[in-house]
Amino acid sequence: MKRMLDRRDFLRGTSSGFGSLALAMMLQEEGHSGGTVKVLHHPPKAKRVVQLFMGGAASHLDLWDHKPMLEKHHGEKSDFGEHVEAFQNGLGPWMKSPFTFQPYGQSGKMLSDAVAPLGECVDDMTFIHNLVGKTGVHSQATYLQATGFQRPGFPGMGSWVSYALGSINENLPTFVVLPDHRGFASNGPKNWGSAFLPASSQGTAIFPQRSNPIEDLTPQADFATAAGDRAGLKLLSKFNQEFQRERPDDSRLEARVRSYELAAKMQLSAPEALDLSGEPAHIMKLYGLDRAGAKYPDTINAPEEEEYFGRKCLIARRLLERGVRFVQIWSGNDNSFPRRNWDSHEDIERDHGPLARGMAVGTAALLKDLKQSGMLDDTIVLWTTEFGRMPSTQGSKGRDHNPYVFTNWLCGGGVRGGMTHGESDQWGYKPLDRDNPTQVYDIHATILHLMGIDHKRLTVRHDGIDRRLTDVHGHVIREIVA
Repeated sequence: MKRMLDRRDFLRGTSSGFGSLALAMMLQEEGHSGGTVKVLHHPPKAKRVVQLFMGGAASHLDLWDHKPMLEKHHGEKSDFGEHVEAFQNGLGPWMKSPFTFQPYGQSGKMLSDAVAPLGECVDDMTFIHNLVGKTGVHSQATYLQATGFQRPGFPGMGSWVSYALGSINENLPTFVVLPDHRGFASNGPKNWGSAFLPASSQGTAIFPQRSNPIEDLTPQADFATAAGDRAGLKLLSKFNQEFQRERPDDSRLEARVRSYELAAKMQLSAPEALDLSGEPAHIMKLYGLDRAGAKYPDTINAPEEEEYFGRKCLIARRLLERGVRFVQIWSGNDNSFPRRNWDSHEDIERDHGPLARGMAVGTAALLKDLKQSGMLDDTIVLWTTEFGRMPSTQGSKGRDHNPYVFTNWLCGGGVRGGMTHGESDQWGYKPLDRDNPTQVYDIHATILHLMGIDHKRLTVRHDGIDRRLTDVHGHVIREIVA
């Protein structure tokens, strides 16, 4: 008995492959080719987004949020003045940062020396130091920041943007994800899945450091030849024609035929986007990529982190300039030990030092590169993590989870630079104004606003509920909009 392959069954075959999304994107012809928002709700300031996600919970206190009180009272018994629910046992003495802070830029923003390369960019950046979460559990908190909900089954922010605005370049996906080369962060591909949105809006994972960075794009087996590929396509075309003659009123097959055509286009366009051989020497040096063939020790180290993160940032720029609308870059993988993520329970200096240096070199290069080309004007760069870390000590050198306050920053794409919106308290434990914190819904609402979308109007009916990225919450942070 003949059976028409269901679209979602067809796409689930390779959940995160570039090829599977290539096929899925052409299915936009079945009602999603140009995005669902046909007329923007208001004039946009941005048309692209780069989201930098630090997996494992980067410490605001050791990167961006300078606390002189911790320096003054370092080593003294911590007293929060209230009951504190710690994730583990991180309520030891107050702990100053192992890194030195100093002012940068005309704004005089205090940054730690762990992220010193970003000092040249602070006047283009806006810091939000009063962001609050809902949980100290990595998986739930990562979901909340990535999808707006703290449980699985909801689309990532990039999927919402892809669904709303559609593709700029039909030869490449709308939403691309560059995970940590060592593996996925908490939740893995569910952070960028399309959930109940069309499969065409899901993120496509690329691993630039791997010999085969894009799964399913080209055959890897020795027996696969160009002649065999052509013969297979010829046979498939014959079957498709017979199938279509038997079902003249079913347009889905025609859409899938076009999807194969897109996959063929991507076999040419995607490798070109990942090829850095044509980049000038000064750009390679800017991104920390001027030591080809270098050997690195087994222990975590700054030069290796610079090369790995810098490569993803340069590829992100190349994808953006070729029409990819949303790029997500991850730093840190899940539950690694020795630490290869930001979950520094044992030793902040050991873990955050190399990771922060690598992130800062690559990110500063990306911001400068986008700015010199004029692309920063309409590209939003968002830095985030799932929660912060405590001002008190865990063990003698680490910090426990702190969902009660942490930092995001934004840059470009209509964001005012050189300012801080929202402060944490004197210890960096909770917001200074506890009645008016910033939530992830506000960040998401603001990014959609900058892209010309009213977050309350971008909804999809699912299970009897009009779902949206911001759930039933969210306010545009007007103060940071230029």
